[in-house]
This record gives sequence, structure tokens and C-alpha cells, in this order.
Amino acid sequence: MSIGRLNHVGIATPSIERSVALYRDLLGATAVHEPFDLPAQGVRVCFVDTPNTQIELIEPLSDESPIAAFIAKNPAGGQHHICFEVPDIHAAVADLKAKGARVLGEPRIGAHGTPIVFVHPKDMGGTLVELMETPKGAH
Repeated sequence: MSIGRLNHVGIATPSIERSVALYRDLLGATAVHEPFDLPAQGVRVCFVDTPNTQIELIEPLSDESPIAAFIAKNPAGGQHHICFEVPDIHAAVADLKAKGARVLGEPRIGAHGTPIVFVHPKDMGGTLVELMETPKGAH
């Protein structure tokens, strides 16, 4: 497996609206997508475009959301994960497992509509890493 392009940085937030205002008013972000719910993952997300990547704002939909536990520990929110692109999610998972990394669950469809999977932060220097399948030529 070879690391691909940084696709986005995931930021957990108790309020997408407040976070969008920060990115827009403090940093001058102009390309803010409409927030949408991902009930299967228990989150609401909103993407903010930057010149070289995206910021994924993630708000819990309920107290059962995996992001709710993160917000409970970090009430103001914060960096949740970074996401890298891979051409074949199943090959990436097999390679990581063969190297002893803990892959969290099986690949599933993520916010971009493509397969994703997460690698345990204990195997990635304390950072939760998401891998996202992006076919060649998708950019």
C-alpha cells in the first residue's frame, strides 16, 4: 500500500453552524457545502473546501453517535481524524492487517459516497486515520 493524497481533515464539533461561522468569518472560507445527515454513522457532516483539501465538520446526531463520546471528552470539539485516499480499499485493508495494524470494522460507504475504513490510532502514532477509496483519475 502507498499513501495517497490527503482528502480531508475531520473536525468534531458540537455545532456545525458555529464551526462554519468560524471558518467563514475568521479564515475567509467561501466554499462551504450544505450540511447533511449520515444516520448510518450517527453524524451530521459539512464540508468546507480549501485550495488543497477539505475540512469535514462532524456533529453527533444523538448521544449514541461515536462522535458524542469524543465531544464528551472534548466539549469544544477538535481534530478527530485525517483521511488519505487509496485506489483499492480492500487491498489497503489486507496490507494493513498483514502488517499488524488494527483496522476498525469493515469498509463501509462514507460521506463522499465511496468506501472508507479507519485505522486504530494506537497503530498510527495517536492519530485516527481514515482511508477512502478514490478511483484513479477522480481528481
